[in-house]
Amino acid sequence: MKGDQPKIGVFVGVDMGKERHWAQAMTPDGESLFEGSVSNDPASVEQLLDRAAAAAGTSRTLVVVDMISSGAVMLLTAAERRGVPVAYVTGLRMRRAAQLYEGTAKTDPKDAWVLADYARRNTDRLRLVEATDRQLVRMRAMNGRDEDLAEDQTRIINRLRDALLNISPTLEQAVGRWLTSPGILDLLRAYPTIGQLRKAGRARIRTVVHKRSPRLSNKAAPLIWEAVKSQTIELPAPETWAEIISDLADDLDRTVNRRKQVEKALREELRTHPLGQVLVTIPGFATRTTTRTLTEIGDPHRFANGSKLASYAGLAPTHRRSGTTLNATTHNRAG
Repeated sequence: MKGDQPKIGVFVGVDMGKERHWAQAMTPDGESLFEGSVSNDPASVEQLLDRAAAAAGTSRTLVVVDMISSGAVMLLTAAERRGVPVAYVTGLRMRRAAQLYEGTAKTDPKDAWVLADYARRNTDRLRLVEATDRQLVRMRAMNGRDEDLAEDQTRIINRLRDALLNISPTLEQAVGRWLTSPGILDLLRAYPTIGQLRKAGRARIRTVVHKRSPRLSNKAAPLIWEAVKSQTIELPAPETWAEIISDLADDLDRTVNRRKQVEKALREELRTHPLGQVLVTIPGFATRTTTRTLTEIGDPHRFANGSKLASYAGLAPTHRRSGTTLNATTHNRAG
């Protein structure tokens, strides 16, 4: 926090929880004012802020949290409406701070006390967070949804590969690299077994794939047909595997399409974000990487310059001096 900020009279450390938080209020001298459990609902959060404001008097209250998403949104929004600054202490910094105190116990009351005590001792090093950047909130929510869909996609692909191995290892080898292609999924949904593919014939296989994956059809169709011809042994339970493969292909198709919709929505958000328009010009920064970076950084103006941001991200080199080794610059391995 900058030196021109109004004086802080009460530091409220809040160990965040899904249903309940633990709050510890402390004076700048380290005197405990009050502590207790707080429900994660509007009335209880407002009551906490009222109590802190009463204790602060003419000075200001600073709320210090160890989480700024999900369960913390209620507290952050209520604090912002009142003009109460909120500082965020990262999990890594919180763990390192806790090691400076006696005892190894990890409890909610202790964590809240550490947050408050760390804040009063390091006021000039704290970073404030904003709750009302609605665009970043939207991007953070969509990024979380995209991560969930990515996990679902990976799980379905692995299950589909396993199912294909149970009817034809050569077919799995032929289509395994293209399981997210819509034309391949259409084919597996319509003709999920070797017998059905053989009856469909090479021309029909190419036609089905070409409908939604035209550039892939000429390459994939010959490989699929070769896999069909090479399969001379019918493996057990083809009817059962046919139903499973068809269902998995359908599930995967929906998941892939949903990810595309989320990516499109994220791209639209980037078009109206000033920093987003800059980041997308950097090689390697596509839509998902850019939005994830923006939500991690937050307000870029909280960094004095690019070097500060690089250090925060763990990309800046680190200087090490020990014994006779002087002025050694190494990569930061903690980023």
